Amino acid sequence: MIHRMGAAVLSLAGIFVATYLWLFKLGKIGTIACGTGGCETVQLSRYSAFLGVDVALIGIVGYVVMLAVCLVGLQPAWADRREPAALLALLAGASVLFAVYLTYLELFVIHAICRWCVASAVIVVGLLVLALLDLRRFRRPERQQA
Repeated sequence: MIHRMGAAVLSLAGIFVATYLWLFKLGKIGTIACGTGGCETVQLSRYSAFLGVDVALIGIVGYVVMLAVCLVGLQPAWADRREPAALLALLAGASVLFAVYLTYLELFVIHAICRWCVASAVIVVGLLVLALLDLRRFRRPERQQA
């Protein structure tokens, strides 16, 4: 249960980070707190949208879905079931791959690093680790040899 609670907290943190970046992209926040200027460069680049959708909005939706999976997994009827952990691992794994792609763009194409994007990448890696740890509970015990 502790892994699912931790994953829920990380998902909520991800929602806050992605919402902050999306509000900046929408022009609702004047400047973005970054310290290096790389955040604005990344957020205003042509790579800040994927298939025509803002990456930050994709992040919000992804984190909300992962939070929902965590909250369902915390319900007594689902607490001892493998499905929420497996679904969270799948979603977090896909998110990690997407974060790797976005980090590649930051490093080698945009040549700027957004600290908020790095924070989001760390969050999704944490989500994947917690989901995999939760999945370990459901391993079948190894058969003893006679």
